[in-house]
Amino acid sequence: MASPKPLLCSVLALFFAASLVSAQLTTTFYDKSCPNALSTIQTAVRSAVARENRMGASLVRLHFHDCFVNGCDGSVLLDDTPTFTGEKTATPNNNSLRGFDVIDSIKAKLEGICPQVVSCADILAVAARDSVVTLGGPTWVVNLGRRDSTTASLDAANNDIPAPTLDLSDLTKSFSNKGLTAAEMIALSGAHTIGQARCVNFRNRIYSETNIDTSLGTSLKSNCPNTTGDNNISPLDASTPYAFDNFYYKNLLNKKGVLHSDQQLFNGGSADSQTTTYSSNMAKFFTDFSAAMVKMGNISPLTGSSGRIRKNCRKVD
Repeated sequence: MASPKPLLCSVLALFFAASLVSAQLTTTFYDKSCPNALSTIQTAVRSAVARENRMGASLVRLHFHDCFVNGCDGSVLLDDTPTFTGEKTATPNNNSLRGFDVIDSIKAKLEGICPQVVSCADILAVAARDSVVTLGGPTWVVNLGRRDSTTASLDAANNDIPAPTLDLSDLTKSFSNKGLTAAEMIALSGAHTIGQARCVNFRNRIYSETNIDTSLGTSLKSNCPNTTGDNNISPLDASTPYAFDNFYYKNLLNKKGVLHSDQQLFNGGSADSQTTTYSSNMAKFFTDFSAAMVKMGNISPLTGSSGRIRKNCRKVD
C-alpha cells in the first residue's frame, strides 16, 4: 500500500499556500464589506486639509511612523494608560505627531456605516495617500486588509524611526532594516516637500554646519534661537510648503535642506545623482514615490486572524 506521507505533505502544502494567499493584502478588501470606506476617508481627508493645509503632511507622517515600528499595524495611535505604554511619548513622536483627531473622526464615521470592519492601520494608509493627492501629488492604489495591533513598542519607536541627525549611510541602513532600498529611501524622503520641522531638530544644522545656504540659515535662526524655542516650527520646503512637488530636491541642490538628514541626499555622496534627477523630473519622482509608498505600506501587516479591528483607534479594546 502506498505511504500516506506524500498525500499528507500535499494537503499540508495546499493548506499553507491557502493561508499565505489569505494573509496577503488586496486592493479590493472592502469592496463588499464596506463599499463606501474609501470615499468616506477621502472626503474626511479633503475636509481636514482644507481646514489646515499642514494636516496633509501630518497624516502622511503618521503612516510612516506607524509602519517603521513593528509594521503598519496602527500601534502609533494607541494612548498610554496606567497599564499600557504606547508610542506617542517616544522621542520622535512626543510633541511632534499630530492628526490623531482626524483619524478619530474618520474611524467614527466608518464605525457608523460598517462597525468593526475597517482597521485603523488601513485608515492611516489610505489617509496618507489621499493627503498627498489633495496637495497636488501622485496617487496610487492602496493595498488593504491590515488589522490592528494589540501591542505597541516605545523602545522600537525610539530606535527604529530615522532621526533627523543621521548621515547618509545610517539613513540607508535604517530603511534597509525595513526592507527598503537606498533608492526608495531617497524617494520617500521627498515627502518632506510638505510639512514642518521643529527647531530642536535643525538647530545644530543652522548654527554648526557650513553646507547650508546663508539666507536660509539666517531665516531659520530668526525663528529658532540658539538655546530656546525647541518647538518653534519652520517649513521643510519654504518654496512651496503646502504643495506636493519636487521643490524639496531643487532646494537640496541649493543647500537649502532644513534637516541634516535632508541635505545628506545632496552632499557629494551616492544619493546626489537620484536627487538631481528628481529636481528636474517631477514625473519620475512621483512614479518612484508612489511605488515606494506601496512597498512601505506592506511592511509586516497583521492579517487574517492576527490582531483585531479596533472600535476606537486609541484603545486596544
